[in-house]
Amino acid sequence: MKHLQILAIALLFVFNVNAQEKAKNNSETTVTTYYFIRHAEKDRTDKTDRDPHLIDIGLDRAEQWNAILANIKFDAVYSTNYNRTKETAQPTATKNNLEITLYDPRGIDNAEGFLNDTKGKTVLVVGHSNTTPAFVNAVIKQKKYQDIDDNNNGNIYIVTIIDGKISDTVLTIN
Repeated sequence: MKHLQILAIALLFVFNVNAQEKAKNNSETTVTTYYFIRHAEKDRTDKTDRDPHLIDIGLDRAEQWNAILANIKFDAVYSTNYNRTKETAQPTATKNNLEITLYDPRGIDNAEGFLNDTKGKTVLVVGHSNTTPAFVNAVIKQKKYQDIDDNNNGNIYIVTIIDGKISDTVLTIN
């Protein structure tokens, strides 16, 4: 099963790379690709801590995301301003020599500013169990995805926009 998931994501990356290569050959084509993930496993020992850090398995998952996404050249990495999201985003930001751009998850219902700022780019967005699918929904302009189960830190939502045509998929990698 894990091999099928890896194959599926590899094929999707090949599709996205091919689309981006075609866009380079046609100066009028604009390709934008977003990878949305939820933060990795956080410390749940203190229920009053609203900004916990990642636990060891979460730090490992952040490195796994970095490895899975290693062949993608990101133009930007976005994260909410929480320890767990920034710690999930940091390995990929570091690999791409990028600073993490912070965003307010309360403003994602209107994604137009974000879409304009990131048009033609490849972007990683790290959020939360409720904000990640909501952000994807805002970008694809549909109410398609529901909140992520609290025990699921392995979803990756991939949205590609080619000249305004939107395609999206979600994969789970555990």
